[in-house]
Amino acid sequence: MPTELAAVQAVHKPWGVRDLQPWSSLDASGDAVGELWFERPGKHALNPALLLKLLFTSEPLSIQVHPDDTFARAMGMPNGKSEAWYILSAEPDARIGVGLKHRITPQQLRASIRNGSIEELVHWRPVAKGDVIYIPAGTIHAIGAGIVLAEIQQRSDTTFRLFDFGRHRQLNEDNGVAVAHPWPLQAPCHPIRLTTARTVLIASRHFVLERVELTEGSSWALLAGPETWILALGGHAAIGLSAVSIGQAIFVGGGRTSIEVGADGLSALVAYPASRPIDSLLQTLDEQPVSPVNSAASETQSPTEAQT
Repeated sequence: MPTELAAVQAVHKPWGVRDLQPWSSLDASGDAVGELWFERPGKHALNPALLLKLLFTSEPLSIQVHPDDTFARAMGMPNGKSEAWYILSAEPDARIGVGLKHRITPQQLRASIRNGSIEELVHWRPVAKGDVIYIPAGTIHAIGAGIVLAEIQQRSDTTFRLFDFGRHRQLNEDNGVAVAHPWPLQAPCHPIRLTTARTVLIASRHFVLERVELTEGSSWALLAGPETWILALGGHAAIGLSAVSIGQAIFVGGGRTSIEVGADGLSALVAYPASRPIDSLLQTLDEQPVSPVNSAASETQSPTEAQT
């Protein structure tokens, strides 16, 4: 099965940035780049179920909401959009909006979209490097300025915009009200340390997101399912026949793949479609086995999708 260095597609946005370092060497000195999409190389490669992105914000994004699978399919789309964010960097005053401060009625939500007061209803909170946020479909959300984040999501570009901070782009009031959960997000993420190398950040019905920390000079076998994404956050490694370093991503199409870690170690995000972590995903080839953490995952509730 393929192990591929992902191609990168730059997406220009009015809220983007012109300096993508250290995450990319692409020239953004012209039009600001807001997103980098990681795609399988080749014109005939099948689209994976998940989409991996980097987002760069110099201004706040719109306040928005995404449909769930049921609503999306009723509109003729293959699926909805749940997503997760991993904060790569954040300025001291950076913030995100997730859910509302309190429950309101659909009628009150519609009125807040029309008069702009939805900005005050959103639950804004500060973020810092290393934070992880899960956004189940239907959650009203926004990303503020001064943030770089990695996003893993169901492959969908369907967004219903509710407020746009004066940019005068079209709003999607009817669909937004129809799909939105106008209440607080009930369950925060609680990462679980599976082993000394693996931490599960998110385990939802649509995907699992992990962070792995592999020591310098170590050797590993990745026993992947049909689709696995690896995004390097720091260090270097050879994954299959591809060298990877900060800001680069690998797509693994299943099977057994070798990971040879460089002198700086490897810190990475790993994402794959599943509802629970794959126990045998990562196996050491060194003499010392990877030990489970004493506080076993089975004794702690997994980080699951918020019940909203």
